[in-house]
Amino acid sequence: MTNRPNGTLYVGVTSDLRRRTFDHKAGVTGGFTSKYGLHRLVYAEQYENIVAALQREKNIKHWPRAWKVRLIGRDNPGWNDLAETLPF
Repeated sequence: MTNRPNGTLYVGVTSDLRRRTFDHKAGVTGGFTSKYGLHRLVYAEQYENIVAALQREKNIKHWPRAWKVRLIGRDNPGWNDLAETLPF
């Protein structure tokens, strides 16, 4: 999640991406995303195994910012909000 292209980034994991994205957009989750107005979903990955998803989240959180920006830019160069077009 972010607030604008190249803005503040939030990395998280959920079992229901549509619901979680809606919660962030509505501001009902509180915390970091509400504080910084992060309402734009710009990148997502799907995993069948929660253990693998949690490990990937931890790995990405420890990456330098430039790597995260490059990952987003590779799949979503316009930093468009993907919430309406989620394939999963």
